[in-house]
Amino acid sequence: MEVVRKRFERSLASKFFVCIMCLSFLFVTGCSGSNAEDDGKTLVKVAFWGSPDEIDIITNSISDWQVLHPDIKVRFEHTPYGGYVSKILTRIAGGAAPDIICTEVNYFVSFASKNVLENLNPFIENDSTFKTSTFFPEVLDRFTVNEEILAIPRDTAPFACVFYNKDLFDQEGLSYPTDDWTWQDMLEKAQALTKRENGRITQYGFYGWAWKNFVYGNGGGLVDNVKNPTRSILNSPESIEGLQFYVDLINKHKVMPTPVALTNSGMGVDTMFTTGRLGMFLSGVWETPSLRKRDFNWDVAMFPKNAKGLRGFGTGGSGYCILKSSKNKEAAWEVVKALTGATGQKELAKRGLAQPALQAIAKGPDWAGDSNPPLNKGMLNKAVKYVTYDPFHPKWREIESKYINEGFDLMFNGKETVEVVVGKVVPRIDAVLAKDKDK
Repeated sequence: MEVVRKRFERSLASKFFVCIMCLSFLFVTGCSGSNAEDDGKTLVKVAFWGSPDEIDIITNSISDWQVLHPDIKVRFEHTPYGGYVSKILTRIAGGAAPDIICTEVNYFVSFASKNVLENLNPFIENDSTFKTSTFFPEVLDRFTVNEEILAIPRDTAPFACVFYNKDLFDQEGLSYPTDDWTWQDMLEKAQALTKRENGRITQYGFYGWAWKNFVYGNGGGLVDNVKNPTRSILNSPESIEGLQFYVDLINKHKVMPTPVALTNSGMGVDTMFTTGRLGMFLSGVWETPSLRKRDFNWDVAMFPKNAKGLRGFGTGGSGYCILKSSKNKEAAWEVVKALTGATGQKELAKRGLAQPALQAIAKGPDWAGDSNPPLNKGMLNKAVKYVTYDPFHPKWREIESKYINEGFDLMFNGKETVEVVVGKVVPRIDAVLAKDKDK
């Protein structure tokens, strides 16, 4: 559905890139904007997206490293998240590409399918200081195609965070959610937190754009094989049952706003949550930097298990790739190592922006042991084991936009049933997958 899609893209980019005044300007660190020939340094250009918080974090994450490597000048080039892939591909085609690009796990599919990413295996094999075993294997596997590692993970991002407003829970005398709670527990708490005045809902108990969790967490899926999808399984009994539970939160139990109601409210979900008009909010940990600026008590719990004890989450994450077009690949490799190394990931962890992809950092004092909210963020280290990535198919983003979002919007707004919508969407997905397979 369109509203959820926009919310997802906005959240994954950490909500505020529109506040960058629509400028696609360069953030240069270390030195002035002179070229490599002028100062004798090797220039390495790094393309990335991000909110003001992210820009500050990323451009300063390797400042100490740059002092120790004066022969390399790193230029960070901010590129708005909207249209990121097309902008990078246009630069590649025009011979003006960066050396390194940051990529999100789904954008990665587009870049990998275009065959523009350098195989990093030779760099890894010839570098005794670099160990792939230090990363969470799930996100490293996402960035591996035909046994070639095409990106080094920076962070992982399971959609497993149910943010909850402790103040609202206290007002209702409700116990805080724990990581072993169930879908039914979540529903009951959401019902207790939903408030009505004169037939109008003034406070919702729950909101979550990540409907895929209810599919994965019920033993269902989007396709038969994530890495090599041939057909959709959204019409399986498990998938339909999970979707029905999600839809019932909106249209039956009315503890969650419809997309239309959310739009008509005139405020974003983050504002609803921080102003006490929403009790629980399912999203990713990237919401943290913004929430830390607000004066209320909150924490996170792991997205609950279903009645059978199953878990499952969708996931994001990001990494850094070297483009094949780069003329400074050796220097670019050193920069990638710095950006994905312990120092860079510690900065991400301390600011709460992202769960580090390095296991030692994620499990250490800068993340799991950090006392800043959310206190329970260490649970994400366990959540990683239950993630499912979007299908690895070059047209999947198009499939979502053209078929899934449009169809599901009707379902979420109560215009059509789960069975009817799924019955229409699945054949369309299968047709695209079959057509691509026949090529």
